[in-house]
Amino acid sequence: MTTRTGAFVVVGVDGSASALDAVRAGAQAAAAQHLPLRVVHAFVWPLYATVQGPLPTDVGLRREADELVAEAVAEAKKVSADLPVTGAVVDGTPTPVLLRATRDAALLVLGHRGLGGFTELLVGSTAVQVSARADCPVLVVRGESRADGPVVVGVDGSALSTEALGFAFAEAARRDTTLVAVHAWQIPTSFIAGEVLPLVYDLDAATAAEERTLAEAVAGWSERYPEVPVRQRVVYGAPARVLIEESAAAQLTVVGAHGRGALGGMLLGSVSHTVLHHAKGPLAIVRHQAGSRKD
Repeated sequence: MTTRTGAFVVVGVDGSASALDAVRAGAQAAAAQHLPLRVVHAFVWPLYATVQGPLPTDVGLRREADELVAEAVAEAKKVSADLPVTGAVVDGTPTPVLLRATRDAALLVLGHRGLGGFTELLVGSTAVQVSARADCPVLVVRGESRADGPVVVGVDGSALSTEALGFAFAEAARRDTTLVAVHAWQIPTSFIAGEVLPLVYDLDAATAAEERTLAEAVAGWSERYPEVPVRQRVVYGAPARVLIEESAAAQLTVVGAHGRGALGGMLLGSVSHTVLHHAKGPLAIVRHQAGSRKD
């Protein structure tokens, strides 16, 4: 399979309930892959102290940071007593700290909201920024991990969606569940002045072509994971909307960070960005990994 050859699973914590959900999910993933778990907390106060001088509460805040990491480590041990778990309080703001932690990681796990999130935001800014730039797949957890439902993956025929498929097949095999490969498509719309598109489309022929695209993308992975039952769904509609609907019954939804329709200036493609904010359950975002390999 295509996988990141990381040495451990990383989970970011900030003392929120969402972060503890991420700890439990991260511990499950690490135990299943026989990898150690590393709990990381970004401690931002030293940056303020550099500008303003030593803060009188710095020692107490450092103690609180150590305690929340210890709490997270203990929570991970409840999932698997034999799991090797380490914790670290790292000076710096969350996004840079977590991005550095992903350089040698197999997976980064985050809660969808942190303590600093605005109430109107569906996903915290750290999760958005890290998902767009991490050097490994990122699992964004919403609530408790689900024990039932399929793994859903979005497929658009791009090279990145092939990597997302590989990740999804591996997860479906690990979870002993069905994989639902979803390919959503729409008749092209021109946004360029002077571009001429056909006035009439043969919908039956177009649908057949989209079905071939999906079947070809899935075929190789099905051969590598013959134990994973696969359902292929070709749906006419907006890809983000279709995947959000599918996520309601899934124990995990997987998307590539960019797809065919991604704009060059966006770190996350429009589909992955929308699904990140509105998915009904845990979401894994897979970026192209220079350090990936094929087994």
